[in-house]
Amino acid sequence: MRALLSRTRGARIRTTGFAVAVLVAALAGCTDIERALNRGGDTPCSQYIEQDQDAKRMTITKFVKQQTQNENEPSGTVVDATMVAVELLCGTQANADTPIKDADVAGIFFHK
Repeated sequence: MRALLSRTRGARIRTTGFAVAVLVAALAGCTDIERALNRGGDTPCSQYIEQDQDAKRMTITKFVKQQTQNENEPSGTVVDATMVAVELLCGTQANADTPIKDADVAGIFFHK
């Protein structure tokens, strides 16, 4: 009987340990999941404006990679400048559903 209890307890400990490991892995992978679901340049201005700074940086980084067709991380300066431009564009955009890739920088300064 004692051996049976010992095996059951060991199985419970292993199961609990496995569950904790899965939870830790899932929490650590949230950023990877966010990156995979991030739409980059297809993100509408309305969604972009609602994002926190980290999510905005992730969105702009993906957008720059899409535009340059380069998988390397863009420089911080490029990301910062693009963030400023998109903030300005999305703040003045008449259609909140406009994707950030279609927001027209020149249209802000020059009437078409």
